[in-house]
Amino acid sequence: MKRAWRILLAALIAAHFTASAAALSGVVIDAHTRTPIAGAIVTIADRVTRADAQGRFSSEASGIETVKVRAPGYGRIEAAATGTTPLTISLPPFRARAVYLSAYGVTNPSLRDAAVKLVGETTVNALVIDMKGDRGMTPYRSAARIAIGAAAHVGPHPPTLDDFQPIIDDLHRRGLYLIARIVVFKDDPLALAHPEWTVLGEDDQPWRDREGLHWVDPFLPAVWRHNLDVAEEAAQAGFDEIQFDYVRFPDAKGLRFARANTRENRTAAIVGFLGAARARLAPYNVFLAADIFGYVCWNLDDTAIGQQLETLTTPLDYISPMLYPSGFTWGLPGCTNPVADPGQIVRRSLAEAKQRTGLPGVRFRPWLQAFRDYAFDRREFDANDIRAQIDAAQAADTDGWMLWNPRNRYDPAQLPR
Repeated sequence: MKRAWRILLAALIAAHFTASAAALSGVVIDAHTRTPIAGAIVTIADRVTRADAQGRFSSEASGIETVKVRAPGYGRIEAAATGTTPLTISLPPFRARAVYLSAYGVTNPSLRDAAVKLVGETTVNALVIDMKGDRGMTPYRSAARIAIGAAAHVGPHPPTLDDFQPIIDDLHRRGLYLIARIVVFKDDPLALAHPEWTVLGEDDQPWRDREGLHWVDPFLPAVWRHNLDVAEEAAQAGFDEIQFDYVRFPDAKGLRFARANTRENRTAAIVGFLGAARARLAPYNVFLAADIFGYVCWNLDDTAIGQQLETLTTPLDYISPMLYPSGFTWGLPGCTNPVADPGQIVRRSLAEAKQRTGLPGVRFRPWLQAFRDYAFDRREFDANDIRAQIDAAQAADTDGWMLWNPRNRYDPAQLPR
């Protein structure tokens, strides 16, 4: 009798733990259409999985868990689950329509308020904010930069604020989707703090680019870790998306790195860094994006900078080609003056990228030109030029668009309403 009771008790305990192990399950659906979202990214207790073709997911987690969910073309949410009741998680559709603010722009009340005001006057609903810009500047006091000795800024009047978090919180309260732009391997302060990490020229001396700035070696794990520390600070601050820029090798010949400068090595380094970023940032449920040269959409190799289009599809939620017509200095087949037809540049480049990768338009969010031409006839980009680019991006069903103006000034009359 005792033996039978022990067997029954063991069976009950095993059944309890089996039920608990499969306790958490659910389905992810579109909040508007109520249809399942295939491939939605589900994070439970820092473990990441994807919903199946019917939007369903399950986990071996038990008890009270926080379920974090996101999907390209949608927002991101967190939901609490208790017990074994299956969850139905509704994601709101969302396409970002953003303008850019540098570290100076976001800390300047006049420029920041003007950008925020666009939300009520135009279709703008997002901001791209430099959390580490082209010259290594951060708008906040970065513990990661201080710890590694790279907190010094190039140029006068650094914009660093001692208390930056209230600005982020206020922008979120106003309903803005926030994208943290982090310039990765172009980092003059980091190179000066750690010359052993600097890209070298043919003379084995630290190399400088056309702006007189140093770069750090994309092959080095220490460089990766530091940039991921900065990215994690942005995720902890509450940014919805982390966007890496200059996530590439410098476009110059004869440079020296820790490894041989071959196409295979370059692409492995870039994909490796982005994969490491995805792993580090997984607990925060942030979208991950990277900026690429416009010609990367067309070139079948890595453009000698490590950006091979087909290799970027797995680690990234969004690919952001910089489709500035002024950047297409060699034109396109049948288009020798890109600034005369900016919509064509955007339309054809996105079509090429979608065809090559097999990805839907929602996996792309292009950068568009909102600044004076510098390569052809020096024209100002007016409302017609900007709208032609936006229309082309929207026709490709992209996840919105982003406008770049280095002066951080945007005329609401030039933007769609």
